[in-house]
Amino acid sequence: MGSLTGSMADSVEVRRRRLLWRASHRGTKELDIVIGRYADAHVSTMDETALARFERFLEREEPDLQSWILGGAPPPSAPDLDLIRAIRHFHGLE
Repeated sequence: MGSLTGSMADSVEVRRRRLLWRASHRGTKELDIVIGRYADAHVSTMDETALARFERFLEREEPDLQSWILGGAPPPSAPDLDLIRAIRHFHGLE
């Protein structure tokens, strides 16, 4: 049973490392910095639910994320709104 727990913890750590990489390799320098720095500060404390949510968030299209985060345009879905606000707040944009 201990190995299963260790394996699950390893899986979460692998997910965290992948998210950190993805967050800082978006495609545009601005979002690499903004999302990447937020991820650096928060991914290590995210539980599995938050990790899954952040993974889905990173699947969004680059122009949408840029508009929502840097331009302040509201996202179409409520779950993303508080994450976008958290990122904007983290960087002093809100």
